[in-house]
Amino acid sequence: MKKILSIFIDESGDFGDYDLNAPYYLVAMVLHDQQIDISSEITNLDQRISNLGFPLHAIHVGPIIRKESLYERYDDPVTRKSLLNALYHFARRIDIKYLCPRIKKSECSDFIQLNAKLSREISTQIRNNYDYFNGFDQIIVYYDNGQNELTKILTSVFNTLFTNVEFRRVKPSDYKLFQVADLICTWELLALKAEDKTFTKSETEMFDSPREFLKNRYKLITKKKL
Repeated sequence: MKKILSIFIDESGDFGDYDLNAPYYLVAMVLHDQQIDISSEITNLDQRISNLGFPLHAIHVGPIIRKESLYERYDDPVTRKSLLNALYHFARRIDIKYLCPRIKKSECSDFIQLNAKLSREISTQIRNNYDYFNGFDQIIVYYDNGQNELTKILTSVFNTLFTNVEFRRVKPSDYKLFQVADLICTWELLALKAEDKTFTKSETEMFDSPREFLKNRYKLITKKKL
């Protein structure tokens, strides 16, 4: 049977000038062997979302924490935390791996340097795990094409390293694993903010403290890191 690797991509940051409030650029890559069936876990997650009183939708972690967009109407932080926990425990239960290249924008003098540094970091992390990627007959990369610059980097890096890669544009609401990529991207960013002691008020309310986040939530997710 043909072995297919799905890679779901999400990012945090932009290619603009350095901003003290957004000093990093991260790219989460969630890796899933399509031979591993996760349909029952998806069904359970949908049921959990419905039981909490939320419509079925693409869960976005940042807006949950900040009480934005769809989540504005949910004043009770316990309800929003329960939704976040549902996605978090889904990510913990399913058999996935992930990589998350990250760049300090302060180390990049301009757009060209940021582009080059990010390309190298993505390429390096893939090369360091070449045996894993080469264990598949086909690689399918799913991205919502949210940032043209990242789309160009991804197509360049993957097509340089592999001959068996295909790209597909994804709608976040269609794939739970894309939503997991959003969670992991946020988790990795929060870990950096915890280390920098730059948690916001809403982040502290959601996770109690940076130390608690690193000790529990982040530590458990990193067991999935390739």
